[in-house]
Amino acid sequence: MRKVTSTLLTILLAVLTSSAFAAGPAASIEQLGWMTGNWAGNLGPNQLEENWIATEGSSLMAAVRMTGNDATSMFEMITIEEVDGSLVLHIQQWDPGMKPRTESAQEMELAEITGNSVKFVNVSGFGMPTLGYSHPDSETFIIHVGQDGGGTFDIELKSRVIFNSPH
Repeated sequence: MRKVTSTLLTILLAVLTSSAFAAGPAASIEQLGWMTGNWAGNLGPNQLEENWIATEGSSLMAAVRMTGNDATSMFEMITIEEVDGSLVLHIQQWDPGMKPRTESAQEMELAEITGNSVKFVNVSGFGMPTLGYSHPDSETFIIHVGQDGGGTFDIELKSRVIFNSPH
């Protein structure tokens, strides 16, 4: 009996510490195709612009820029990748001149996903506790920034066309 209990505990410990168990819910990058596009909106006196490039190679990425008063105050790169059957988000910000705001990118694991929303939780130990996105209609893209102590700060962006087709 003692050997069976020991074996079961060993198996349980292996399952609990495996990366497959630690990963977020099952998801594929194709489920985030709705994020693709150029989105912009006001954030106080500034404009925040997110350019999400179509899913390809099991990844999705965005280039982000904050501007105001004829200057750029922040650049940001976001990647979302398929890892072990779920999704992982990395985010890094820079001041003008590509001066990093943090020593490394923040890493977040998938917490929830629906047909038009996604939420990630911090696994880095620094930065935002949560970060989510939703797409309630074809013209609206909302960023849900988790706050220390709970709650979220929502940033509403609108669809924007930045390239004019010559045809």
